[in-house]
Amino acid sequence: MPANQRPLGKSGLSVAPLAFGGNVFGWTVDEPTAFRLLDRFVDAGFNLIDTADTYSVWIPGHHGGESETIIGRWMESRGRRDDVLIATKVGMEMTPESKGLSREHIEHSCAESLSRLRTRYIDLYQSHADDASVPIDEPLRAYARLLEAGKIRAIGASNFSAARLSEALRTSTEEKLPRYESMQPRYNLLDRDAYEGPIEDCCVSAGLGVITYSSLASGFLSGKYRSKSDLTNSPRGARMEARLTGRGPQVLAALDRVAGRLGVARSTVAIAWIVSRPSVTAAIASATSEAQLDELIAGTNMQLDAASRAELDNPIG
Repeated sequence: MPANQRPLGKSGLSVAPLAFGGNVFGWTVDEPTAFRLLDRFVDAGFNLIDTADTYSVWIPGHHGGESETIIGRWMESRGRRDDVLIATKVGMEMTPESKGLSREHIEHSCAESLSRLRTRYIDLYQSHADDASVPIDEPLRAYARLLEAGKIRAIGASNFSAARLSEALRTSTEEKLPRYESMQPRYNLLDRDAYEGPIEDCCVSAGLGVITYSSLASGFLSGKYRSKSDLTNSPRGARMEARLTGRGPQVLAALDRVAGRLGVARSTVAIAWIVSRPSVTAAIASATSEAQLDELIAGTNMQLDAASRAELDNPIG
């Protein structure tokens, strides 16, 4: 295993500590820019690209699969399939009739993702959200067939409660089914409660890989949203208003102080804080420019001193 890579659960896969978040491809990043960013990302020694079938279904005129399509074209044009691990997801709503974790939907969606990605296999196929409408073993049995067929290499979960993740892991053991080898929770300096606690304890106990999403709080931790007037500066701005009150300004102020003292970008510090947590395997983050990507990469090479970490851990004092 290369020195900068970490095992992804017990899957046999290993990943560098930064994953490129492909949700921006086909949304705020066009295809030529995506190609340049992915080139730079892989050339810098990183290998995990995270996407989902639904990216970017929320854009008027889009139908989902736009991100996977761009990634597939990049891999094919560059001949770099063997240089990367592709993580995609199934289960979120593509259409009102196309969602969930039923066997039929998983098998159909996997075939569609493979076609868009222009690949024979998906390295990490993830349940994008829990689906209480099907038995807990149904998706696991569907994944078993896909693993047997060589269409996927490992499976992961995202947005599961600790109770449901534990139930799925028990079912895998009892029924001798494939188990989720990774968990993808929302986690960043501002959003901590959903991961720290039962979910983290479950992941550590089971030896799961943890791949955090929203690692920069959808860009809030970069510092570009300070007031309501800033919310119009980005397509993501509409989601930021709630973060301008409560803990948001205090966390951002602590980040300002630490980044200023260390002479680095806020996003560099935010990534360094996440990837230094022992239970975290990799942080997913998106970039729309090479300069932004370089700031994220720098975070994987930074060791925060104890005083800086304490200031970030307890920004309110």
